[in-house]
Amino acid sequence: MIDPSQLHVPGAAVLIALLVLLVIMVVRRRSSERAYLAEIDDRRDRLKLALWATGERYWDYDVGSGQLRRLLEEEPGTDGRTLEDSLPFEALVHPDDQIVARDTLRRYLDGEVSRYQAQVRVADGAGGWAWMRVRGRAVERDDTGNVLRIAGTALNITATREAERERQIAAAVLRSMGEAVAVMDADFRYVSVNPAFLRMTGYAETEVLGRSAALLDSERNDSAFYRHIRAQAGRQGHWSGEVWQRRKDGDELLTAMELRTVRDADDDSVLHVCVFNDITQQKRTEQELRYLANFDTLTSLPNRSLLSERLSRAIVRAHREDTRLAVLFLDLDRFKDINDSLGHAAGDRILRAAAVRLQQTVGEQHTVARLGGDEFTVVLEDLERPHDAERIAREIINAFEAPLALDDRREISISPSIGISLYPDHAQVPTELLKQADTAMYQAKAAGRRTFMRYDDNMDLAVRQRATVSGALRKVLDRGELRLVFQPRMSLSPARITGVEALLRWSSPEHGDIAPSDFIPIAEESGLILEIGEWVLREACLVLQRWRQHGLDEMTVSVNVSVLQLLRGDFTGVVARVLEDIGIPPHLLELELTESVLMANAEQTAARLQAFRALGVSLAIDDFGTGYSSLAYLKRLPITTIKIDKAFVDGLPHDAEDAAITPTIVAMGHSLGLRVVAEGVETEAQMRFLADRGCDEIQGFWISPPLDALQCLAFIRNWRPDAPHGTRLERLATLP
Repeated sequence: MIDPSQLHVPGAAVLIALLVLLVIMVVRRRSSERAYLAEIDDRRDRLKLALWATGERYWDYDVGSGQLRRLLEEEPGTDGRTLEDSLPFEALVHPDDQIVARDTLRRYLDGEVSRYQAQVRVADGAGGWAWMRVRGRAVERDDTGNVLRIAGTALNITATREAERERQIAAAVLRSMGEAVAVMDADFRYVSVNPAFLRMTGYAETEVLGRSAALLDSERNDSAFYRHIRAQAGRQGHWSGEVWQRRKDGDELLTAMELRTVRDADDDSVLHVCVFNDITQQKRTEQELRYLANFDTLTSLPNRSLLSERLSRAIVRAHREDTRLAVLFLDLDRFKDINDSLGHAAGDRILRAAAVRLQQTVGEQHTVARLGGDEFTVVLEDLERPHDAERIAREIINAFEAPLALDDRREISISPSIGISLYPDHAQVPTELLKQADTAMYQAKAAGRRTFMRYDDNMDLAVRQRATVSGALRKVLDRGELRLVFQPRMSLSPARITGVEALLRWSSPEHGDIAPSDFIPIAEESGLILEIGEWVLREACLVLQRWRQHGLDEMTVSVNVSVLQLLRGDFTGVVARVLEDIGIPPHLLELELTESVLMANAEQTAARLQAFRALGVSLAIDDFGTGYSSLAYLKRLPITTIKIDKAFVDGLPHDAEDAAITPTIVAMGHSLGLRVVAEGVETEAQMRFLADRGCDEIQGFWISPPLDALQCLAFIRNWRPDAPHGTRLERLATLP
């Protein structure tokens, strides 16, 4: 009989073996699972690293629920878990882009496109929106093939879109620009050009790109000139100016060019950007306008404008070199009769022939101008004697003895009548010289035509009177015949008397009161103005010092200065000495100079004026607008004040020209930082017009006529801004 215990032992062994096998299988399975999970983790980490490196974000979309799950951006290597969120489609995509996103999804689900791709704005989690490029494919389908889930990546392209937009705008601007634009590399080879460049140069783009900028170099300039431009642009980063360039067809164009160098901070590469515009026609137009403004179109001679300019320069040279010049005023005798009988076309030919004959006779070194009609003017410079002008006038008359040829068949005989005036014998300014020559010409016509007359020949009485005044003028200081009167100057805002202008007067026992316009030119010609000018300066400062003792501490005084005072001797030292002797603060003294004085020798004048400003003395331009100021010099002169000439104030406020010119002068003065004073104000309407236009101060009979020192002191001390004009005059009549 078999023992049951013996039968049980093998079964236990089998059971144990089975248990061991089961344990081994479980262990192996768990080990395999751990390896699989580790591989999944490794792949996930690799995916995260790849997404982080490219800037992409992973997402998947459940088609049925409309929920969109996305992984939030996380830098690899951190210990944090991967962050993700799940949002409804409507909460994530910008409302304006949802239609586009849904339409793109529909076309993908319908099989119209092989993958889902769109550019939409997505919530950035910070309350804003970011442009994203979204791409994906189906990752789960049902048994019938319908898409259940889509997964993909999204990339932030906001900066890229902005850069692309700016690039497109820049490209559009370049295409639409009228200026030619070319981009060149460091060796000045064309990299890019715009359509205007191609239109302007006549080249096709393929003919330009890669070629050197020397392709457009003109033969008007040597190659060194263009090398200098490019070298300067390379060294200094820019160059601008006018450059001649050559088109493809060989024509040359003048361009206004701007050349700039651009350096890339990242790779230190260099690009040169050249912008230029064709100004050839503009320059031609400017030359034509300049010609029309200065030359007579019929005869090609200088017109009245250019004559005035050349005559002014000639006077300055003659004054500087102490020489004479003459103005000859010509009128063709009985030209009107010839013109009427032969016709205007023949008359024009006569004028052209007369112009040629006249220029040939006097020579190219002298200016011949046509003033209009049949009137011509000749300016003769560097004359040694007055008779030299008469000799040339005689030569002109003799030259017209030969007939003028109108054409191949007709000739006409015509004679001129000539008037002569001399500088400095007769006048100091162009207008007076022309006027006197004109007067002498009419006297020549009255004398029988075909002759000349010199203005001196008809002024014996005036010359004798001038000599008498000159002789008496030498004794005025010794006799005490000179005196000063003072005309107040009023500030308009606020209304107050700020200063006075000292005016010279001469009362002669033999000749009575002599106008300054009569004796001051004589004093300048004789040199007496130096002594008289110093007396005026010292007397004006003495009066001002006495007024200061009466409490007028900030009152200023203006003194007129002659050109001889400015240019001869040490007038700066004279002013400094007078101020020191009397004890007047320099800023209370203002020296007034006329435009002609300032511009007679602009460079030397500027140096002298700087010395006065160094003393602290103020400087004013008197009678502004009546001379020929050069604004280029004016802005460099240390002037503090301009005084508008009375001629521009007289017509205010009704004269249209004066009403336009005066505010312009005020605005120009203020733009240069100058104080503006209007002279010759005689009515309240003039005062109000000037006040409304921003004029700083006024001077004239509306405030007060020139007064002697005591009357002026009383006037200033009793003046009130609210006193009516009539009250002021009545009070003035009661002053001692």
